Amino acid sequence: MLPLLLLFGLLLLLLLLCLQWRHPNHHLLPPGSMGWPYIGETFKLYTQNPNSFFSIRQKRYGDVFKTHILGCPCVMISSPEAARVVLVSKAHLFKPTYPPSKEKMIGPQALFFHQGPYHSRLKKLIQASFLPSAIKPSVSQIENIVLRLLPSWDNSQINTLQQMKRFAFDVAMISAFGDQQDLEIERIKHLYQCLEKGYNSMPLDLPGTPFRKAMKARKLLSETLGKLIEKRQRSNEYGGGLLAVLLGGDGDGDKVEKNKLSNSQIADNIIGVIFAAQDTTASVLTWILKYLHDDHHLLEAVKKEQDAIFEERVREGGRGLTWDDTRRMALTSRVIQETLRTASVLSFTFREAVEEVEFEGYLIPRGWKVLPLFRTIHHSAHFFPHPEKFDPSRFEVSPRPNTYMPFGNGVHSCPGSEMAKLEILILLHHLITGYRIAVAEAAATNFWIYHSHGQPASYLEMIEHLILQNSESISTQSYRA
Repeated sequence: MLPLLLLFGLLLLLLLLCLQWRHPNHHLLPPGSMGWPYIGETFKLYTQNPNSFFSIRQKRYGDVFKTHILGCPCVMISSPEAARVVLVSKAHLFKPTYPPSKEKMIGPQALFFHQGPYHSRLKKLIQASFLPSAIKPSVSQIENIVLRLLPSWDNSQINTLQQMKRFAFDVAMISAFGDQQDLEIERIKHLYQCLEKGYNSMPLDLPGTPFRKAMKARKLLSETLGKLIEKRQRSNEYGGGLLAVLLGGDGDGDKVEKNKLSNSQIADNIIGVIFAAQDTTASVLTWILKYLHDDHHLLEAVKKEQDAIFEERVREGGRGLTWDDTRRMALTSRVIQETLRTASVLSFTFREAVEEVEFEGYLIPRGWKVLPLFRTIHHSAHFFPHPEKFDPSRFEVSPRPNTYMPFGNGVHSCPGSEMAKLEILILLHHLITGYRIAVAEAAATNFWIYHSHGQPASYLEMIEHLILQNSESISTQSYRA
């Protein structure tokens, strides 16, 4: 009899725990579902089309609802006004948050792990290296990367997303270190590529695991960066890029007032900028190729715009692209804007309530995550008519305030957004004027799907191929995502 009573008591306890999990008893919490214990709704988020996941809950619960993903209780918000509160007007109540493993790999003193005076000081320094006056000289450097990269794709089948990451990584290295060729740069490249293999791994610090290998690479990367920092400090030749600014230079190699950052602070922020510069740009470029391929008339219009600039360059002795050329790419720029909206590579961002917060009549407990849903806002018919349609002309008029946030909003918005747009424009110019796009016959029925973070992905073995043919030599190049 006693064993039966114990079993009954255990089952009753488990039932009560499940009910408590799925229906927290605080009556001021937003409506929503917490899913299964510990698992929450993570599996649903990462296996469903993210538009469906978010829209179903928005229709059921409203613009503010609770859920549980990635091991954390969360409140998701899907209105521009609410997003502005969290990211701008009351940003001090919601700190940025990342998985502890990612903070260890990038470095705890990197910009996006902080808020307050330290964050403000760093943001000013990093923004200084991405001002128009600072990135104008990068046009020729980025163009050189493009002209070196495109021929390497001749007569070979490549992974589009990975090749775009390769391009974005090379540009990130220029942004970080300038074009000064130190001996340490190649080793830094190699070690960073070893580090990034562990970004999405389980944080198991055991021999042979991706996490352990990544942390070993991180230690060596920090040491190598330290040597480069000390070398440039001793020579008083700070070089260019972000490193020069963080060392106390002006970004052009000249010394100005010392910024007094420690070497570890500088190293963490260099790694952080390289981390932030790759995936978004690579994903956007891959989606742009897909959208242009799907719309022949749009592709022809973009080609006409780019051909006009190309022909002007030829008339002027075959000169390279200039900053002013990129300012005349109006339609191509709108294609980038619409891709950022439609693909919404940044679906949401994580914040954490630093104290108990009353929000739109609901209570957000201290420590809960708060997720502004950029994707839901970008795909709302209230702000973007026929949101499923790829239509760059919608950006001939500026969107309503707080409805378009591809790079975030507020003090934690991406400081390198203009650099990202610049490198995309330069690559597209040479790609569109030098190549024509077609679909490989074997892949004509294949399709693209979303990851929840907006990256184009293959499903099982179904991969879409884009064939780019050199307009002069008609050499075939295949791309897959």
